[in-house]
Amino acid sequence: MITAKSFVERAETLDQNDPLASYRERFYIPQHQGSDSIYFTGNSLGLQPKTTQNKIQEELDDWAEFGVEGHFESRRPWFSYHEQLTEMIAKIVGAKPIETVVTHSLTTNLHLLMVSFYRPEGKRNKVLCEKKAFPSDQYALESQAKFHGFKPEDVIVEIGPRDGDHLITEQDIIDKINELGDELAMVMIGGVNYYSGQLFDMESITKAAHNVGSIAGFDLAHAAGNVKLKLNEWGVDFAAWCGYKYLNSSPGGVSGLFVHERHANNKNLPRFAGWWGHDKETRFLMEPGFNPMPGAEGWQLSNAPVLGMAAHLASLEIFDEVGMDKLIEKRNKLTGFLEEVINEISEDYKDKCTFEIITPKSTENRGAQLSILAHGQGKQMFDKLTEQGVIADWREPNVIRIAPVPLYNSFNDVARFGQCLINAIQ
Repeated sequence: MITAKSFVERAETLDQNDPLASYRERFYIPQHQGSDSIYFTGNSLGLQPKTTQNKIQEELDDWAEFGVEGHFESRRPWFSYHEQLTEMIAKIVGAKPIETVVTHSLTTNLHLLMVSFYRPEGKRNKVLCEKKAFPSDQYALESQAKFHGFKPEDVIVEIGPRDGDHLITEQDIIDKINELGDELAMVMIGGVNYYSGQLFDMESITKAAHNVGSIAGFDLAHAAGNVKLKLNEWGVDFAAWCGYKYLNSSPGGVSGLFVHERHANNKNLPRFAGWWGHDKETRFLMEPGFNPMPGAEGWQLSNAPVLGMAAHLASLEIFDEVGMDKLIEKRNKLTGFLEEVINEISEDYKDKCTFEIITPKSTENRGAQLSILAHGQGKQMFDKLTEQGVIADWREPNVIRIAPVPLYNSFNDVARFGQCLINAIQ
């Protein structure tokens, strides 16, 4: 039978050889009974970088000193604040700077983008999404259907796992796209499914959608800062993501959006306009007639929420320093170790319960999250994990979502989780 000591010994070696180990010290780790908790919910809210407070305080100081003149006189002028974030976020999502902008919140951005890209006409009115999408996406799609005068059940098509499976077969998505053909107006899928942790092949889905004349868009809430994205190369039409999960940019923090460069100069795309999306050279002339800025900036509505963007800046600077390739390399080692620990415990304690990881086994098809079905155990076991300082996520009826994040989680966190899991079973 495995022991906690064996976990710890393996973790010590892995941590000693981890080139990103020092980055843990650049984040605040929530405490439990005087020690670091085992924080495995970066897929819900990322931890706070220690530079965040200073970044926000600098803006507060400039506000106090300059008042309204801070728009131009502050150390990072508020008038163009979002521009400081553009290149850094573009690298994370695999885009060109003209294709990205940081603004608003996730569902707001999805609505603004769908106003432009969900343009049903005649029999081409269907929307394809994944079954068990995050509720906010479901509500957004339903309301967009109603906005165009449709009953959601008539135009929204969901693709789900086959009977007895937990994952959606990618070929089933492609087949459904081809089946809908000239009735399909838009694909709008979560790049990484929030429940199962499945990473979809966005390149193949986009290509299939375009082959039948459809738009392809993605919600990247669980993908941005977590998986390798190449939105420009894949030809994705639009995408949006939040900043508060893997991007560690404060509760409810600012979002980002992507619009492919082929749409950059199309001023005829319908949109809900606001003055910050207007040509910045003439914005302050206050003239009637909306003239959108080229690219993603043209979907902005209001001026920058500077304090939220300051928090985002603190995190993006760390991402820019490390780079996604190194993060993904460590992510794969972390989740691989976690998978080994869970499977070994499941085998040793199979008389009491078993654990089934429903997230894809291949690192090419998942990110940092592992979703675990706890057979023979209910929420009582999860509560016992919580009592020991494990911060994870429970989804009914019996799924535990855990996400070791490479920027601040250690292999020792995984070893400690293994011991806590054994304790909870016993």
